[in-house]
Amino acid sequence: MAIDATDETGAEPVARVIRGACPHDCPDCCATLVTVEHGRATKIQGDPDHPFTQGFLCAKVNRYLERTYHKDRLTTPLRRAGPKGSGTFEPATWNDALTEIAAKLNTIRSSSDGPQAILPYSYAGTMGYVQGGSIDRRFFNLIGASELDRTICSSCGSAGMQMTVGANIGADGEGLPRSDLVLLWGTNTLTANPHLWPYVRKARDNGATVIAIDPIRTRTAEQCDEWIGIRPGTDAALALAMMHVIFAEGLEDASYIEQHTLGADQLRERVKEWSPARAAPITGIPEETIVSLARRYGRAKSAFLRINYGLQRHGGGGMAVRTLACLPAVCGHWRRPGGGIQLSTGKTFQFNKDALMRPDLKPNPVRLVNMILLGQALTRPDAGVGGPPVKALVVYNSNPAAVAPDRSEVVRGLAREDLFTVVLEQFQTDTADWADWVLPATTQLEHWDVHFAYGHLYATLNRPAIAPLGDAKPNTEIFRLLARTMGLDHPALQEDDVTVIKGSLDTAAACMKGVTFDALMEKGWVHLNVPRPYLPFADGGFLTPSGKCEFYSERMQAMGLDPLPNFTPPHEFPETSPELAAKYPLTLISSPRHQFLNSTFVNVDSLRKDAVPEIVLHRHDAAVRGIVEGARVVVANDRGSFSGIARVGESVREGVANAPSVWWTKLTSDGKNVNDTTSQRETDLGHGPVFYDNLVEISVAD
Repeated sequence: MAIDATDETGAEPVARVIRGACPHDCPDCCATLVTVEHGRATKIQGDPDHPFTQGFLCAKVNRYLERTYHKDRLTTPLRRAGPKGSGTFEPATWNDALTEIAAKLNTIRSSSDGPQAILPYSYAGTMGYVQGGSIDRRFFNLIGASELDRTICSSCGSAGMQMTVGANIGADGEGLPRSDLVLLWGTNTLTANPHLWPYVRKARDNGATVIAIDPIRTRTAEQCDEWIGIRPGTDAALALAMMHVIFAEGLEDASYIEQHTLGADQLRERVKEWSPARAAPITGIPEETIVSLARRYGRAKSAFLRINYGLQRHGGGGMAVRTLACLPAVCGHWRRPGGGIQLSTGKTFQFNKDALMRPDLKPNPVRLVNMILLGQALTRPDAGVGGPPVKALVVYNSNPAAVAPDRSEVVRGLAREDLFTVVLEQFQTDTADWADWVLPATTQLEHWDVHFAYGHLYATLNRPAIAPLGDAKPNTEIFRLLARTMGLDHPALQEDDVTVIKGSLDTAAACMKGVTFDALMEKGWVHLNVPRPYLPFADGGFLTPSGKCEFYSERMQAMGLDPLPNFTPPHEFPETSPELAAKYPLTLISSPRHQFLNSTFVNVDSLRKDAVPEIVLHRHDAAVRGIVEGARVVVANDRGSFSGIARVGESVREGVANAPSVWWTKLTSDGKNVNDTTSQRETDLGHGPVFYDNLVEISVAD
């Protein structure tokens, strides 16, 4: 069947196939093909011609049509008709919604609190540049609203990469089959990055050893040659001990270090302090395992180190990523295909973000509010966010009542009677229940967008496959209409989506040469103008101030931080917080459930099936607490609690519990989730969240 084509007579065919892109927060950014019959999408599949998608989609996006046509899709504006949090609404017209919202925002803008009393709140509900960061940003910039510091996922790790290699640029996964050692460190590839797995398998077929380093024996670890169960938050200690062995045994690449690094002598001295004997009790990994891992890494010719964002979700997360990022330079693994480190490929893309977001429209100064401090910002602004109290909250592409840390304080803030809350959504989420107005947003099948990726090097276009359901509208159109209703007539607020896409591609960046709108329309996706496989630092050329891989960072020294790689323990680490650990001895991780993506897809019946919130414990930790398989348990600390069903075994290391997440609280038995126990503390770099820096106790429910 032809794609995006008419039939031989020139008439619209009964069935068409429309090219698109998966919008969700995943490194793979799959190219999709959507079959449409009589105006209804009937099939979605991965594009078999896309080198990374390779014709398949994950378990979640395979159900995307079920999500799009879900019986609970929002298709009309809703006005609150009951108490806040009750989820009671009545349908309204777009005219009524826009008129009331515009009047309220204009009143706040002109009040003594000023426009900074308006706070946007969004993240990666869509990764698309158009629906996620274009007209919306222009709107809030122009009115002078508070600016949101979007830190909830990747800011810490990105900052760690910047301190060492200069940007969050990594090795190309398409070169992975030429690797002779693959370390999947803090990443559950089969769940979080499944399209990398075929390349991992090719590497193994070619003789590579594949090792998982993770506190959890994930489904990925089960498929690896070896699982090393590390204590959460101790990754930097392991990396330092590996470098101790590598330098002590002369396994480093001396010529690469001499030509392309800064601070090698200082690094050598630092890692002398980090013998495997010192690191073993910190990491929970036997000394001989550390030595073996270091030797295998040092002797490899092209080792691929894939890390993910879980290992930076603790107080020392930035230093952890920075330290791991030193490893490929120490051993020269950047030189060859299949070597290096990948946290993200995102900064290889050079879309014109200024054209997308128009920061020039923003008055200065504007208050910057860290999104992980939402609870604080809504309930006690004098505690740190500063500026006027938040009087209006506009939420889109996010579900903070489920996903934000210290959830109970977030909900207390959302319950304020003087807070005017508007939520743009596809479903009535936990956050939507607290809104004054809920505006129906389109799904990826119903709007235009353009996408970068953070796990490969292909830009992808999304074309609308079907008309919006009911009265749903794209985020961009909602902000255009709201701007017009508020009397804002700046032309930047009225550009159509295709014009916005073309503007995002209007860049002189060499890597974007050939990534044109016409090329994207023709094929759906275009590889960046970089070699294949891409070897970003084979000959140095790091994006740091020195142009070298900075083992010693003057920038970190200027920030008052250790300029050399080191181990920074989590905030809630038993050795540094013994009194807290005596009360709450288990470290809780809340990694993504295989069928969910954060809180997205939780309401899709076929993905949730008969699932319930679960708490996975090591059998020893369960036994000493009298917990048996299937028991209902309560997880608690001083911040709050939630409950779930115990799963007992050896899929986590001792001292660790895992609560696969993130559940909508309206779909749990106690109306709570794991974020009732997480804190609003920040990481050492990037002001990121510390979701996995969380000591708890678990007991059998009464």
